[in-house]
Amino acid sequence: MKHFKLFLLALAMTAMPQAINAQAQTNTQTAADDLDAKYATELLKPGTEAPEIALSTIDGKQFTLKSLRGKYVVLDFWASWCSDCRRDAPNIVALYNKFHQKGVEFVGVSFDRNNESWKNGVAKLALPYTQVSDLKNMRESPVSLAYHIKWIPSVYIIDPEGKVALATVMSEKVDAFLTSVYPDCAE
Repeated sequence: MKHFKLFLLALAMTAMPQAINAQAQTNTQTAADDLDAKYATELLKPGTEAPEIALSTIDGKQFTLKSLRGKYVVLDFWASWCSDCRRDAPNIVALYNKFHQKGVEFVGVSFDRNNESWKNGVAKLALPYTQVSDLKNMRESPVSLAYHIKWIPSVYIIDPEGKVALATVMSEKVDAFLTSVYPDCAE
């Protein structure tokens, strides 16, 4: 019996470093996979009043964020020249298709500087939701400055009271948040 206990102790001591190493790798992967820790550190925090947005839509109409008060609003900050934005666009469109039927509004805020590039980008990516822009560079746009955009794509969820509910660079976090609000949309 004594030899068996020693055997179990030796086995546990042999396995322990491997288990600790596996846990450390999992923690490292989780931190590395969370792009918000790297790119979303300056975005507005939840509970902050969302700054007003008053811009022209892609078809020249006037848009204001306050016109959507009472609804959840997804603000998708992007540009046609941004490869990460183009790569993430199908995810945002899928979220639109999933949650717009529940009354969630989606608004794309483009940092394209050229009207033609902007329109071509919207068409090529088949973005079905409202698109607005001031046709200014991301570093110079008053909307970008108000929302502390340093990286695109960046996405905000504004709650029905006009406050930031979520700020992220990860569309899967948008999906998780909206699914928590509308659990009947869970897949």
